[in-house]
Amino acid sequence: MSAPARVPVRSGELSLYAERWGDAGPLVVLGHGFGGSARNFRPQARVLAKSHRVIVFDARGHARSDAPEAPAAYRPECFVADLGAVLDAAGAERAIVGGLSMGAGVALRFALEHPERVSGLVLSAFPRAVDEPAHAPWAYGFADGIEQRGLESAGEEVIWGRFDPKTADLIKRGFLEHRPYALVNVLRELIAIQPAPAAMPELARVAVPAVIIVGSADLPSLGPCRALARLIPNAKLVEVPGAGHVVNLSHVAEYNRAVADFLGTVGEG
Repeated sequence: MSAPARVPVRSGELSLYAERWGDAGPLVVLGHGFGGSARNFRPQARVLAKSHRVIVFDARGHARSDAPEAPAAYRPECFVADLGAVLDAAGAERAIVGGLSMGAGVALRFALEHPERVSGLVLSAFPRAVDEPAHAPWAYGFADGIEQRGLESAGEEVIWGRFDPKTADLIKRGFLEHRPYALVNVLRELIAIQPAPAAMPELARVAVPAVIIVGSADLPSLGPCRALARLIPNAKLVEVPGAGHVVNLSHVAEYNRAVADFLGTVGEG
């Protein structure tokens, strides 16, 4: 298909933006990272749609999805419920679920809480964890900066100011699409409390196949991804040479090949 079809998703009282690529085959649901949107996975959706139905969506508080004001609406269980709502909207009992960074963390939580609904995992650039000394202060500090100085100023200092001008412009445009208060809440309620794989003994119970994809230059995610590959019984680790954190966009061909190879081994479940 040349263009996606809109999928109406209701998660409780919230409306989530979602789009489906492909009309047949097993369902794959992919979640973007913090500050991103469904657009981030379109390079994958276009290719995978030849053999799968692919749904990409904007997480709550991001882009075209609703952004509730209450901080409690951004706790992990809310994002897990949203992923379930996406499967429900697609009429699917089970799906291959995954994502990048924040989206990978949510997908893994969903698989642990609802194993009966997951037939495979695609986890990319797994996020840093609360047991890393710099992680929680970074998340809380960024949230404070957004409140005190505004998203554009805080983002320049913390994120896009560290990249080359072209990359910085792309990141900045993506971030400024979101409501600042929503990003503050995501940082404090979800990002800052991400557990490390080593602190998740339940990973040993994951019974579905998984692929863990990380860029070799993504130093904050290398450790967590390697740990996931060790702790999830049927997991394969793919390290993409030279790739950074947004591995699916910087190395599209390599990333798509790793995902397609994995999906070729996973059925409907």
